[in-house]
Amino acid sequence: MRTSITAAGRLSEGAGGRYDSALVHLDDGTRLVVRVPESDEAEADASREAAALAALTAGVRAMLPFRAPEVLGQARIDGRTARVETHLPGYRVDAAHIPAGRGVATAVATAIAGIHDLPTSIIQSAGLPSRTAAQVRSDTERLLDRAEATGRLPFGLLRRWSRAIALDGLWNVEPTVVLGGIDPASFTLIDVDGVPTVDGLLAWGGLSVGDPAEDLRWIASAPDAAPDVIAAYAAAAGRSPDTMLAERARLHAELEFAKWLVHGHESASDSVMTDAVALLTSLDESVRDEPPIGSGTVSIDDAIAAIGRVPATTTESIDTSMQTDAYDPGMLDGYEDEAPEPVESREGDETEPIEFSDWPGTDDAPAAEERDPDDAAKNALRRWTGTA
Repeated sequence: MRTSITAAGRLSEGAGGRYDSALVHLDDGTRLVVRVPESDEAEADASREAAALAALTAGVRAMLPFRAPEVLGQARIDGRTARVETHLPGYRVDAAHIPAGRGVATAVATAIAGIHDLPTSIIQSAGLPSRTAAQVRSDTERLLDRAEATGRLPFGLLRRWSRAIALDGLWNVEPTVVLGGIDPASFTLIDVDGVPTVDGLLAWGGLSVGDPAEDLRWIASAPDAAPDVIAAYAAAAGRSPDTMLAERARLHAELEFAKWLVHGHESASDSVMTDAVALLTSLDESVRDEPPIGSGTVSIDDAIAAIGRVPATTTESIDTSMQTDAYDPGMLDGYEDEAPEPVESREGDETEPIEFSDWPGTDDAPAAEERDPDDAAKNALRRWTGTA
């Protein structure tokens, strides 16, 4: 099939984004997204994303209750791999802005349950990562060991997390297909009869087999919606009830602070270490009088709300706004409402491979070194705070 490009609009936010992105209009009305990584880390993430999307065969996609991007082609630009993907329209909601009740909370929870109900053979056949319950537990223990080795972990949290890891009942995990700690803002939504409905999912790089609780750790950022999320997830999941799901979600969320600490130590970043220690100290104080994780005495909403009390002001030295990707559907919608900038017709070009050299925006893209070098660390913290 032959097609031509009629217009393209630049989508880079220009502040901390790990990709330069463009929305491309074709003569048949199709809209595509072009994404170019701006760092080695982003390049590696994009490769994992492409591998995960390749595992979503037509049969697998037919099992999904929403859409996933399709990679249509790729090309090298200035040493980076630019990929062309289908455009998923819709809007996104950050975790901290998800309200209680039927709507975004229940839609996202049901969508996550749908992912978790996929056959694990999909992951195994694609050669993607797979962990048993024992491996999830041992990985958690190794993270705690690394955090302790920094010498900056409060003793109260060391004891709290050590006890949780040692509790056998907490780790009766039925591994499922997971997204590796999905951010709810990665889901695109549309309104159906006035009700928010998940229409697509942008982030697939963490596709693997693991602990389903990791994909629910974000509810620490949405304490008001947490009970509805857990209830909707349990109702939609096609597995036996996991009575410790909320408490493991809490543990995984708290351990994001430990990851931030470890990153600061291993990257020798004084600013990250200072911030991580402040966060850990605040968390230690907020949970000091709480029952232990996995005690069986903590309700779902009490367990999550306890984490939500950690003051956000401790992170003011670090910008934790959404900055994992310049591909923001809200921005795409803005471009769709504007008259696109016409480009020279490419009549007769094949859809794959696609030539990028004369598209607008490739020559004036800022160099990768102009971006924030601590993006990886900030993204780890953002997974805990939602939008901070």
